[in-house]
Amino acid sequence: MAADTATTELDLDVQGMTCGACAARVQRILGRQDGVELAEVNFATGRARVQVAPDVFIADLQAAVDKIGYGVSEHVPDTSASDAGGEHADMWKRRLWVAAPLGLAVVLLAMTPLGDLMPMDVNLWTVFALATVVQFFSGWPFLYEAGRRAIRLTVNMDTLISLGTLAAYFYSVVALLRGQHEHYFESAALIITFLVLGRYLEARAKRRAGSALRALLELGAKTARVLRDGREVQVAIDEVTVGDRMRVRPGEKIPVDGEVVAGASAVDESMLTGESVPIEKTVGDTVTGATINASGVLTVQATAVGSDTALSRIVTMVERAQAGKANLQRLADRVAGVFVPVVIGVATLTLLVWTLLAGDAGAGFEAAVAVLIIACPCALGLATPTAIMVGTGRGADLGVLIKSVETLEQVKDITTVVFDKTGTITRGDMRLTDLVVDGASDDELLAVVASAEAGSEHPVGRAILLAAEERELTVVEATQFEGLAGKGVRAHVDGREVVVGRRKLLADTGHVVPESLEDAADGLEADGRTAVMAGWDGQVHAVLGVADTVKPGAKGVVAQLRERGLDVVLLTGDNTRTAEVIAAEVGIDRVLAEVYPDDKQNEIERLQEAGERVAMVGDGVNDAPALVQADLGIAIGTGTDVAIESSDLTLMRADVEGVVTAIDLSRRTYRTIVQNLWWAFGYNTLAIPVAAFGLLSPTIAGAAMAMSSVSVVANSLRLRRFGR
Repeated sequence: MAADTATTELDLDVQGMTCGACAARVQRILGRQDGVELAEVNFATGRARVQVAPDVFIADLQAAVDKIGYGVSEHVPDTSASDAGGEHADMWKRRLWVAAPLGLAVVLLAMTPLGDLMPMDVNLWTVFALATVVQFFSGWPFLYEAGRRAIRLTVNMDTLISLGTLAAYFYSVVALLRGQHEHYFESAALIITFLVLGRYLEARAKRRAGSALRALLELGAKTARVLRDGREVQVAIDEVTVGDRMRVRPGEKIPVDGEVVAGASAVDESMLTGESVPIEKTVGDTVTGATINASGVLTVQATAVGSDTALSRIVTMVERAQAGKANLQRLADRVAGVFVPVVIGVATLTLLVWTLLAGDAGAGFEAAVAVLIIACPCALGLATPTAIMVGTGRGADLGVLIKSVETLEQVKDITTVVFDKTGTITRGDMRLTDLVVDGASDDELLAVVASAEAGSEHPVGRAILLAAEERELTVVEATQFEGLAGKGVRAHVDGREVVVGRRKLLADTGHVVPESLEDAADGLEADGRTAVMAGWDGQVHAVLGVADTVKPGAKGVVAQLRERGLDVVLLTGDNTRTAEVIAAEVGIDRVLAEVYPDDKQNEIERLQEAGERVAMVGDGVNDAPALVQADLGIAIGTGTDVAIESSDLTLMRADVEGVVTAIDLSRRTYRTIVQNLWWAFGYNTLAIPVAAFGLLSPTIAGAAMAMSSVSVVANSLRLRRFGR
């Protein structure tokens, strides 16, 4: 969802959340504050995204959230790749080391013949002592969080756990003090043990889910050799500023984004594109921070540092995608937000029914405790975020950047994929193949046309200029240059106005086309070449044939998309004949040709009005409006920044195979989210009545609840194997 221009977006870290109900409560409180337009809280990432009016400050939000027992602070991107998730897992691991052996000992002494080896009183007090350690040391995080919520008159998952285990524990203490032998110490101890085990496995799995993002952060260089006063000085990476010149030796990482000002080398850009073949770099070429200098010594001038580097932008994009929420998760959060008080009510009702109607308070107590334990909505809170974390992280590994979680929902509905031609289906590396002239020599005419095209950035113009340079022709400086988007160029060369471009441009400007040149243009287009006419003084003097080559994997990509039930369309400003030849070569049978850049967006809109859900794949500035208009915009990462910023998915490689990868990964991730939510909803829906009817012991309930969360995370982790 795009933020309103009058709002500011805050990225916050949230402290104290232990379940989806916590996230729902924090989100509800943030959303109620004056000036807050939108609030989304993600349990798995511990992050909140809040759109606020300019006069709202973080301190206002902190005060509101603090009242319900949680905390928020401004998120600071962690470029050190610290492993906070690992520390959290270690905390639960330490508590598990205590709970597991002591919990096992409690079970052996209370429920097996081993307990008969000592006097009954000694056995009971030993069980009491061991269970107390488990309850108040290993279970302390649950009790502490429940206490914090109670002080603020709120409840969460820890409230259910604490109520259930403390009820069993203190019931047993009272029974012990009264000299009774019936107790539930083993239930309390085992429940805590299973829950701690579940939290440990969950924390470890969530840590693995975020491993791709940490791996990205670890790619960056930590230091740089900066040239100052004629000598090399090694400085920390955050001390490098734009304009600094850095010396990069073979085998070293390029510290930040920059331009080569001296030297030549091959650079391994696999971290960025996934392509293992090093790319040759020389003076004037751009290089990206965190890529590796493979051979020669380079001197690089910094052009982007800190959060402006390509690596930082990639990390930010992945983080934002992971922090988002799918519509399905918003539904789950609403359910989780009311779940805890409802469960407490169900547990109370269960106890009353068993006691008053069945006359069995003991069975009612066990059933009520089982309801409290089994109903914790952890799996609901983890269902979507963990799948998104793993899916977007795996995408980053494969060179597919997913900009938002909404993208995952959009992909599943796509019916049509529209490809731009130049630079997407074709290489975009055009060459002059034919030159047909009328009334002048080849070299003389090519020099004039190249002079007119010298100011153009279009691939056709660059191809013509390159041909003139290869022939060592003299290219003069043109004046009054004008680039006519999608049509051609107009410039003054040696005092005369030269027009170069499509037939329609020459016709519109009053140039007469000799029949021989008209026939030549028809022949070039029939052969799949782009025909460009050049004229001055009211007469067309030449037709130039320019050809582009199809990318090697384009035909296979089209076939794979069709196998997935998708229609494929070629959209181009090129002439119809050339477009149809290219389309036939790659297996596309729907062609929208001779479409001016301004009309590409309109063509996408027409497809949408016909009921199609459209994905647009492009790489150029003139593709940006179409990428925005499309239901799903896919930018080739080697294209322009504006195209990348306008897209929903960015492919870091130049090849189009990434389109299939992106669509498959997005669909697979969304399918995993649906699977997780079905499991979580189904588990809680079925388990609560089973527990209320006394068919589930508290101990088994604790184990089942812990494993439900682990199963959701484990299902999400299967995405790490995607594409392997």
